[in-house]
Amino acid sequence: MSSPVRMPEEVREAMVAHARFTLPEEACGLLAGTAGDDLRMVFCLTNRARSRYRFTVDPVEHYRAMQHAERRGLGVVGVFHSHPTSPARPSPADIAGALDPEWVYVVVSLADPATPDVRAYEIRGGGATERVIEPPSAVAGSPR
Repeated sequence: MSSPVRMPEEVREAMVAHARFTLPEEACGLLAGTAGDDLRMVFCLTNRARSRYRFTVDPVEHYRAMQHAERRGLGVVGVFHSHPTSPARPSPADIAGALDPEWVYVVVSLADPATPDVRAYEIRGGGATERVIEPPSAVAGSPR
C-alpha cells in the first residue's frame, strides 16, 4: 500500500477554488513538493482542451511552473484536474494519459457542489489505486 499523501488544506482549497472558477469546463494544474507524497504548492493552470470531459495542461505554463518550483527547491510531483459532474475517480482517458507512475494524480469532483470531493491516486500499469490524503501534521515524522 502506498504511503499517505500529505496535502496542506491550502493546497486542497486552491484546487477546489480553481475547479469552481473554470466551470463548466475541467480545471487542471500541477502539484509541487519534495517527494510524491509531500505536496507543498499547487499551480492552477489553463486547460488548453477547454472541455468538460478532458484536460490538457498548457505546455508553456507547465514549463514556467516547473521553473518556479525548482527555484524553491521543489519538483513537480503530480497533477490535478476536476470532474465537474462526475465522481472523483480517474476516467479511462485519465488513466491512459497518465505520464509518470511516480506522480500523485488528484481528482476534484464538483458533482455535489456543496461538498467537493478531493481524492488522490497512484496510476501505473493501466490501473488507479486510491491513496489516503492527510494534512502534513497528521503523518508521523512530518515537519509542522
